[in-house]
Amino acid sequence: MTTLDHSPALAPLRQARERFLTGRPLPDDIPDEVLAAWRRARFFGVRHDLDGPVHEPEPPAESALLEAARPVLDRIAPALGRSALLLTDERLRVLWTTGDLPGDDRCRDLSEREVGHNSAALALRTRRRAEVHGPEHFLDVWQDVSAVSVPLLAPDSGQVLGTVTIASALCAGCGPHPGAALAEATATAVEAELLARSRTAERVLLDAYTRAAAHGPARAIVALDGRNRLISQAAVRLATPQVLAALERTTTSERPYDAECGPVQEQSHAVTLPADAGCTAEITPVRHEGRVLGIIAVLEERAAEAPVPRLVPRPALALAGGSVPWRHAVARAVELARVPEPLLLTGERGSGKTALARELLGGTVPLVADAAESPELGVKYGELADGRPLLLRHAERLAQPDVAALNSLLDEHPDVYLLVTYTPGTPPGPCFQRLLDTLAARSVTLPALRERPEDVRELLPVLAPRPAPGQPPLTWTLDALRALEEHPWPGNVTELAHVVRALAEHRRVTGPVRRAELPDPVREGPAARRLSPMEHAERTAILAALRRHGGNKARAAAALGIGRATLYRKLRGYRDLP
Repeated sequence: MTTLDHSPALAPLRQARERFLTGRPLPDDIPDEVLAAWRRARFFGVRHDLDGPVHEPEPPAESALLEAARPVLDRIAPALGRSALLLTDERLRVLWTTGDLPGDDRCRDLSEREVGHNSAALALRTRRRAEVHGPEHFLDVWQDVSAVSVPLLAPDSGQVLGTVTIASALCAGCGPHPGAALAEATATAVEAELLARSRTAERVLLDAYTRAAAHGPARAIVALDGRNRLISQAAVRLATPQVLAALERTTTSERPYDAECGPVQEQSHAVTLPADAGCTAEITPVRHEGRVLGIIAVLEERAAEAPVPRLVPRPALALAGGSVPWRHAVARAVELARVPEPLLLTGERGSGKTALARELLGGTVPLVADAAESPELGVKYGELADGRPLLLRHAERLAQPDVAALNSLLDEHPDVYLLVTYTPGTPPGPCFQRLLDTLAARSVTLPALRERPEDVRELLPVLAPRPAPGQPPLTWTLDALRALEEHPWPGNVTELAHVVRALAEHRRVTGPVRRAELPDPVREGPAARRLSPMEHAERTAILAALRRHGGNKARAAAALGIGRATLYRKLRGYRDLP
């Protein structure tokens, strides 16, 4: 009896496939997804007759999926009957197989680029159970095969790790594939095993961290496994983002050295950290059942190799920052400043226009005129004839006579060495607009600090006053850094500088700056709306009472003469306000 006799429902599809392979016109009732799959196979150059082995994929050096799945697959294999069971990874490379499947000895890679349409490729693409029957396959060797595949998802991230497939003789027309329930159960069991192993790894890492931290609270300990981070209190100051990133890379590089791929260092060993990290690290691999799960790092503050001078060179404020908007603006300004001609620096107040202008001048001492100090500058522009540059600050406050004189100067000497800072505000008058239009061709707009929050961490050490001899530099907890990065900073870098200097001058405690020490608007986060004067006074009184009573809400409510429930309600109402 032929397959066609077994599955009359697939006869039209089988005939359509033969017409497709021979280039004849196709009927209109072919399912769109099947026709699209056949066309992809033709585009990839897949041979439908598969007269030899397909490209043999390079097996993974280590497969955590196979390690977790093998006990489950071994238990299920005896129940297969006359079906085949396959396990693939996320690239559809066959990691494990048992049973009889036509073409199985030649198909070790189930990607569509190698074998065309199949249930494993469909399940991987759709992230759900998928079935493919007989002529839906592109390969001749699978025309009498029905297969059902279920994706395997990582328990923590939901990422597709691979597929489980059960293949049998053709069974179309009988409802769901008879192996569908078994495939679902197999995938569920494998995912449960992955979850159990993940939790075991977390417990092993936590135990190793606890043992390392038991040597004393002053020991700076960091535990990492690529997903989790455990940081002791003593390590908070030393574990900067750069240090953690370097340790994460070390964690990844440690993993391949297991029992199969080479020896793992049992003893602690030093690891290279960035030159400006300020500390050294000694790491110890954390192993479980022969596999490296993560590392324990012991951080030590780097000792000075020579007496530290009282004045330590620091990067210029105008050049501090690695964000794309800031680097783009600085690079543009540096390029324009190579030619000693007029240059306009535009930006919000406090965004660093003057600091950048002075940096662009290098060691040249300019004439400085500040319209904010005196709108009528009285600058004798003839003084610029000797090539000495003029730094004109706050051009938006220039008096009308000076604007007219500056326009005349640029008309007569368009190549005069002039640096102008301008803060947009009220609409400019016609005369001043003419000045802006003249300078527009050589102008740079500096981004506001809220547009480059990632630069806050680079600005902090530059803005902080130099510590007194023997005193540590100002450092910050991660929570405080997050608050500083989330604040909109309407005064930009100037406002941030005031906050940093005030903290450095008035702190009476040691250690990293905590979020609680920041000014109220910065600590509480950006406002959803502005407070009324009465709300601001009320909120200030509540916060002051909480600080006086160490955060005890009952005592604070009693001191304010209000009920505790009222205090809770007002705190909830002010939670999103400055």
